Amino acid sequence: MAKVAPYGSWASPISIDLLLKGNTVLEMPRWDGADLYWLERRPLEGGRQVVVRRSEGGETGDVTPAGFNARTRVHEYGGGQYAVSAATVWFANFSDQRVYRQDPGSGPKPITPGGDIRHADLLVDDRRKRIFAVREDHDTGAREAVNTIVALDADGKRDAIVVASGQDFYSSPRLSADGSRLAWLTWNHPNMPWQGCELWVGELDEEGAVRSSQRVVGGPEESICQPEWSPDGELYFVSDRSGWWNLYRLHDAEPLYPMAEDFAGPAWLFGFTYYGLIDAGHILCLHWHAGTSKLGKLDLATGTLTPIELLYTDLGDIVVSGNRAVLIAASPTLSQRVLVLDLGSGAQLVAKASTESHIDPGYFSIPRAIEFKTESGLTAHAFHYAPKNRDFQAPAGMKPPLIVHVHGGPTSSVRPTFDLELQYWTSRGFAYVDVNYGGSTGYGRAYRDRLKGTWGEVDVDDCINAARHLVKLGHADPEHVAITGGSAGGFTTLLALTKRDFFRAGASYFGVGDLVTFAVDTHKFESRYLDWLVGPFPERVDLYRERSAVNYAGGLCCPIILFQGLDDRVVPPSQAEEFVAACEAKKLPYTYLAFEGEGHGFRKAETIRRTFEAELFFYSKIFGFVPADDIEPVAIENF
Repeated sequence: MAKVAPYGSWASPISIDLLLKGNTVLEMPRWDGADLYWLERRPLEGGRQVVVRRSEGGETGDVTPAGFNARTRVHEYGGGQYAVSAATVWFANFSDQRVYRQDPGSGPKPITPGGDIRHADLLVDDRRKRIFAVREDHDTGAREAVNTIVALDADGKRDAIVVASGQDFYSSPRLSADGSRLAWLTWNHPNMPWQGCELWVGELDEEGAVRSSQRVVGGPEESICQPEWSPDGELYFVSDRSGWWNLYRLHDAEPLYPMAEDFAGPAWLFGFTYYGLIDAGHILCLHWHAGTSKLGKLDLATGTLTPIELLYTDLGDIVVSGNRAVLIAASPTLSQRVLVLDLGSGAQLVAKASTESHIDPGYFSIPRAIEFKTESGLTAHAFHYAPKNRDFQAPAGMKPPLIVHVHGGPTSSVRPTFDLELQYWTSRGFAYVDVNYGGSTGYGRAYRDRLKGTWGEVDVDDCINAARHLVKLGHADPEHVAITGGSAGGFTTLLALTKRDFFRAGASYFGVGDLVTFAVDTHKFESRYLDWLVGPFPERVDLYRERSAVNYAGGLCCPIILFQGLDDRVVPPSQAEEFVAACEAKKLPYTYLAFEGEGHGFRKAETIRRTFEAELFFYSKIFGFVPADDIEPVAIENF
């Protein structure tokens, strides 16, 4: 029989240790003949990223040796940090940002010079023994880093060739099957790639230099994603010109399969893939509906999309090789895994799962997609997770505390997926709502554009209205509602706590507190993002000040806990420190925890452990329950 205990005080088998074991992130699968490679991010190794190889015979082992970390800092978020051909791996190493070549049976050798010169989106050109890559050069003396596409010598013996230059940003170099043409994406300030970018094609010479190039599609109001060449030289891509990211072929004005769903997502990271060409007549593609992803096979001759049924609702990073495909797959109850599909027989093989631990479904909260009315009668979206623990029930009539989670980006989204971090809370008796506020992806361009000029307003409104919706339905205690988020989610959290009197506690992870400072101090990739989200800077500095929570710290309506990485280059520590100073000056309740060696997004096991325990202890004091966990207290200043 279930024990009766207050929400928040339930003992859960989803411990921090289990969470860390299941927190390995799998991404960027790649084929090399019959061998399969992927990338693993491991908190128990200090967040180190490792290239892993699975042979045709099923043997799996690390490629990246100890002392190396396959991670690039281009755009600060990275991605596309390795490439492989004939069992040789090239990868960007985090500590020195040099590209290394690693041949079978030997250690890594650098092929790029030292200095603050970074590379991403690596692509092997076997014909020319070159590696095409996006280069971000911080050593030119210019005010901003200089971005280009370059062709590196695969052995590091020849100088790099600049392939494309003159624009602010580049991504997605793609080589045609015959090696004669290179396609790439480019965009300029103030755009982000999901607002507007261009697809270019260049004719290559024998060395890999571009003889001539031209823009073939795209512009400041059209977002292009993932160009790909077919074996017969056709160029495919994803465009949102219809209002949705749909698939196109270069010489077709209409989408290959018109659909009010997105077939791609925002390019925060390099190297993500959303579709793959099976042959000249078929495409394997992902698409999103109501926040969940689906897999389909598109027949180009008939224009039909045949669903491929899987047990998973969160799919990504699809790569096709002949009659096989690999992708990263997960669901609310199935951990993230490298999944191999036989496109002929339909057979599935799990090459690697992020965790081998079995968790009884009696401790798993299954998400429910909700829609709710927000400001001006518009509809917003979220996923609600009710408290779930088979060993406990709450006293009669008691409502659970609610955590409102605000995703980062802000042009991003949350999906219903296996998330032990989320289940950590629900299995202890918290309700949880993951909000896809206006501006989130997966709901078309019009929904994304709701955030244009309104960041700090629409997102705050939608988070409050998601909580109100659940309170009205009786799913949450209105006096025990907290809000939490990281980065852009931290920005929304800070504004909600200072300019609105609704939440009773909050947790900000490396959140933006001062937009004026952020606009001046942040890195190149996002340095003009605020022009779209808020308004032109400095012309509308009034808006920046009006939406900076640090200027309203005196209106803090409840205690807040702040977490910050001291090596964060995206949201520097000064953001959190300004807010702390304002809270201290006005004797407002707060806790501040800063972590050496952590950047934008915590990766170390000890940091992740401390933040979860601290946030739980913090809520226990604010909401008045005794946690079952034995955790180290944190001091709440001025409380």
